[in-house]
Amino acid sequence: MHNELENVRQLDTTSDVEGRNARIDVPAQQSPLQETLRRLRKDKFALLGVSWLILVTLVSLLAPLLAPYDPLEVNLRIRLLPMGTPDHLLGTDDLGRDILSRLIWGGRISLLVGFLAVLCAMSLGTIIGLFTGFYGGKLDSIVMRFIEILMAFPAILLAIAIVAALGPGLEHAMLAVAIVGIPYYARIVRGSVLALREREYILATQALGSNHWHIIAAHLFPNSLPPLIIAATLDVGWMIMFAAGLSFLGLGAQPPAAEWGIMLSEGHKFIRLAPHASMIPGLAIFLVVLSLNLLGDGLRDALDPRLRR
Repeated sequence: MHNELENVRQLDTTSDVEGRNARIDVPAQQSPLQETLRRLRKDKFALLGVSWLILVTLVSLLAPLLAPYDPLEVNLRIRLLPMGTPDHLLGTDDLGRDILSRLIWGGRISLLVGFLAVLCAMSLGTIIGLFTGFYGGKLDSIVMRFIEILMAFPAILLAIAIVAALGPGLEHAMLAVAIVGIPYYARIVRGSVLALREREYILATQALGSNHWHIIAAHLFPNSLPPLIIAATLDVGWMIMFAAGLSFLGLGAQPPAAEWGIMLSEGHKFIRLAPHASMIPGLAIFLVVLSLNLLGDGLRDALDPRLRR
């Protein structure tokens, strides 16, 4: 009996040692960014949008190397050549300028306007939304009433009024488009801050004596980023269309600049004789906006799985 008890004790001791020495394989926890990228890689439509957007951006940046002709070179002897012409694959416009070259160079202006306008609108709108949402009171009431007045006007009419007051030009069109977008971002951030500022961890941080700047920068702003990123991604396409519309009306970029809105404006005059002159820039705008929408939908689903399609 004594020997059996000794054997049991030895087995228990061996099991304890083996248990302490055993490796426990715990799956590594992914960071929020890694988890978002993992979900985004599974979305085929989002990857398609990103791929097309990267391709258009690279082609536009390499315009001096890829464009076969000077986009401003006029040659009236070859005006309105059809698509498929050996030396001009996408044809020429009414002044004999190569459409492919103008399309490549025009991507630079259109993408630059879209991204810069969104960046300016998002930056100013975020600042306004953070402070009005956090401090509230009279500041919130006064600023939000002004924002509501701006949002009461149709966006295109407000932009046209701003450009009319400042004068036609690409810079003024970009400024007008950015101003129109500020209220939208201010309301998004303000709504997020109003929902966050009463959370327990924010109240605990205030109770520990953290100053307002630290709370806004370390807690409120990072938690307001997901809806901002989604909105910005979707809005770049909207800003590109908006800027092209102003150029089409003669209020944005001015001829002879190579810009997709100007190409649409000049090409629609010959829609029956040479439909490709307006269809090609229109298709370019459509595909870029579509790719941005696909990316925005993918980001929305990746950042918030509850909204997954």
